[in-house]
Amino acid sequence: MTTLQNKIDFAVILRVKNANPNGDPLNGNRPRTDYSNFGEMTDVSIKRKIRDRLLERWVANGKNDDGNMIFVQSDDRKADEAKSLRGRAEAVLGNKLGSDETAKIACEKWIDVRAFGQLFALKSNKKAGKKKEDGSDEEGDTGVSIGIRGPVTVQSAFSVEPIDITSTQITKSVSGEGDGTKRGSDTMGMKHRVDHGVYVFKGSMNPQLAERTGFSDTDAETIKQIFPKLFENDESAARPAGSMEVLKVIWWKHNCKSGQYSSARAHRSLTVKPDGSYSLSNLEDLTPEEIDGF
Repeated sequence: MTTLQNKIDFAVILRVKNANPNGDPLNGNRPRTDYSNFGEMTDVSIKRKIRDRLLERWVANGKNDDGNMIFVQSDDRKADEAKSLRGRAEAVLGNKLGSDETAKIACEKWIDVRAFGQLFALKSNKKAGKKKEDGSDEEGDTGVSIGIRGPVTVQSAFSVEPIDITSTQITKSVSGEGDGTKRGSDTMGMKHRVDHGVYVFKGSMNPQLAERTGFSDTDAETIKQIFPKLFENDESAARPAGSMEVLKVIWWKHNCKSGQYSSARAHRSLTVKPDGSYSLSNLEDLTPEEIDGF
């Protein structure tokens, strides 16, 4: 399988209606906004959804798709018995974990490592060594620290225009503590939602970095296929079914590894309007593929 041969840029247009697309735990879980009140979804939250859809695909294939396992799985969706990233790494890499072959084997096994990269920063399982005269530990095996730089980058998503956030105070129907005769403060809470917003996130796939991880044209095609369904099976109380949807995926495939245009220029050719409609300015010899959401 050959590695990625053409530079790829992409953009995903999505709509949020009466949902919290990405809460900020440092701000009462209110939907994230920048200082100009434009809505924001972090790149981390977007990559979490990409990984979840890839994991569902791997499970649907009977977990036999050996090169498309997911390394960074969430606890509520994991498809193996590993209790930590270290446990998952040791189960697959065995005694090769920490060796010169770690990066190579990891990239062969896990598609998210091939795509986004990964830092294997794991403490040693060995017991602490002898103490020096000053009481500090002697130098020895401190663990594994191996960095893998991935070819796929994803930017944070931002709304096309400033958003309105509605906050609602809620109460639980029962008291979780005491004899139930008195309602405590823990029965009160807040829910926040974005009434309506159109967001856009953009990203790129770099063939030079793909050569290091083995990220292939097939891998790129797999990610392209899951983008229209990015919010399927992602429902929660904060994001009810149907409250978030992908409207359009714009996919620029350049004719060479370095690309005919910079990623910034390709992304800038897309103009999205508040109602979700969009326009594309002409780039000579680079016509993007326009894919409908699911």
